[in-house]
Formats: sequence, structure tokens, C-alpha cells
Amino acid sequence: MSLSDESIEPTTRQDAPTGFEDPKPDNSMQEFYQLYKQLIITTIVLIGIAFISVWIFYSVNIALNYLLGAFAGVIYLRMLAKDVERLGTEKQSLSKNRLALFVGLIVVATQWQQLKILPIFLGFLTYKATLLVYMLQIAFTPDSK
Repeated sequence: MSLSDESIEPTTRQDAPTGFEDPKPDNSMQEFYQLYKQLIITTIVLIGIAFISVWIFYSVNIALNYLLGAFAGVIYLRMLAKDVERLGTEKQSLSKNRLALFVGLIVVATQWQQLKILPIFLGFLTYKATLLVYMLQIAFTPDSK
């Protein structure tokens, strides 16, 4: 039998996490993906509001510095979500590699003359404001279950 006669099927692992594309997640993972999506949308809305406000009250340069930090914060939130997704199946604890993103951003901001540290830092913390909004939302809305 020649190699061309055989049907070669690619092998895929069904139990390995595939990011946020699991076709049939269990109920808890489905809630996790829904929460993640809600947090990302809220973060983007807060970034838009803050970016426009900073642009109006300060300058476009400061607003772009804020946007750079906020973009890094969204990447950090994404890395955190991937880490949490793998928790229990592949990992036993969360990794600390995400901190390198923040440290690298601050180091670049201190070395590059056009970048301002405070707007970048506050932009990075925008994802924390999202968590506060979510906490207030669940604290003051009645349970729908």
C-alpha cells in the first residue's frame, strides 16, 4: 500500500484547551467566557470615555500615552483570562509572566522622552476600573436567578 492510498487524518487533542473557542464548554466555563466578554466590552467602553476626556482636558499626546497604557492593560487582562482558563486543567497556580508586560511598559516609558509615565500607568489600570464597575454592578443589581 502506498502512502498516497492511505487516508491521513490529522490528530487533534480534544481535551486540550483551545483558547476561547471551545465548542461545548460546561456551564461554569460558559459563565467564565460570558464574564470575560463582559469585562472586555466594559474595559473598551471605559477606555473610550477616558481617552476622549483626557484628549479634551489635556492634549492629544497625553491621551495617546493613556491609550498605550490602556492597550497594555487589555493585553494583561487577556493574559490573565487565559491563565485562569488553564487553571485546574493544565496548571495548579497562576503564572507571574504577565508582570513582565507591565514592567516592560514602564521601562520603555522611562527611557523614551515622548512618553509620560503617569498617563501610561493610569491607562494600564483601566482594567481595574472595569473590575470595580463589575463589582458595583453585581452588588446593586438583584440576583436574576
